[in-house]
Amino acid sequence: MDSVPSYVSTVFILTTFAAVAFLLRAVKGVGLGKLPSQILIFLLPLWIFFQAVVSIGGFYQNTTAIPPRIVLFGVLPALLTIVTYVIFFRQSFIDKIPLRILTMLHIVRIPVEIVLLWLFQNGLVPRLMTFEGWNFDILSGILAPIVYLIAFRGDKANRGLLIAFNIIGLILLANIVTIAVLSIPTPFQQLAFDQPNRAVAIFPYSWLPTIVVPIVLFSHIAALWKLLGSKTD
Repeated sequence: MDSVPSYVSTVFILTTFAAVAFLLRAVKGVGLGKLPSQILIFLLPLWIFFQAVVSIGGFYQNTTAIPPRIVLFGVLPALLTIVTYVIFFRQSFIDKIPLRILTMLHIVRIPVEIVLLWLFQNGLVPRLMTFEGWNFDILSGILAPIVYLIAFRGDKANRGLLIAFNIIGLILLANIVTIAVLSIPTPFQQLAFDQPNRAVAIFPYSWLPTIVVPIVLFSHIAALWKLLGSKTD
């Protein structure tokens, strides 16, 4: 970590809090007095702090554990939280999130991809995880403001465009997540043996799979639910 310039961590921390700010803006759009909103407001800072503490303490750097610690204590709880909200809080929370916020949130994927490029240049992730390799997720960030301006130009949101954007975004997200998982130096590693994905075990970059990616994933799921199974704002 000493070889990584301080601006890399600074940009990533600011990006993480930007993603959190978008999520909190969505919560505010639902209503701060709603039970799902209150639960999220209570859990989110605890989760951010917990992930920082365990990462700084080197807990995730033991990559020989099965299942990997970052998955068991970082990714899985976040995914279970998303599943819980989708199952129990669709009408009281997801239905009420403004689609505009769910769309613009994806702009955070631009600085994330820039940080990944810097991390590759400093030996912490493989080239495969950057837009110079197999990762095209930056397209979601670039398209987000364009889709926003087009989709919400009239009285009604352009449902077809928003559905296409979110499906493409999910595919791009699944692509980079798969590459990242298979590049971590664990017993399950399949890619990038010469320069594996070591960043996810180190603070603050452990916030990527435990905070940023779950927020992005939730935004796609929530948007598609609103577009396909509910009403559009």
